[in-house]
Amino acid sequence: MEISALEYVGYTASIVVAISFVMKDMYKLRIVNIIGCSLFAAYGCMFEDLRTGLPVILTNVAIICVNTFYLFKMSKEKDVSEVAD
Repeated sequence: MEISALEYVGYTASIVVAISFVMKDMYKLRIVNIIGCSLFAAYGCMFEDLRTGLPVILTNVAIICVNTFYLFKMSKEKDVSEVAD
């Protein structure tokens, strides 16, 4: 039984997202989660019928946007606290 490229991407994405949930540092968690969500979005794009992968793509792109927003917010808060010190 061979594992296809599609399955490799899906399993890798699952492992990366799972790893992100056990991290304590929120900044690193969001970075690792973005990587996992990007892999999931790529996984969704790999389906022969794009409509099959569309829910996976849309959900993970939305999560990437949320993570990016909070990373941006964290970096701004860090910049402000460094200026105040």
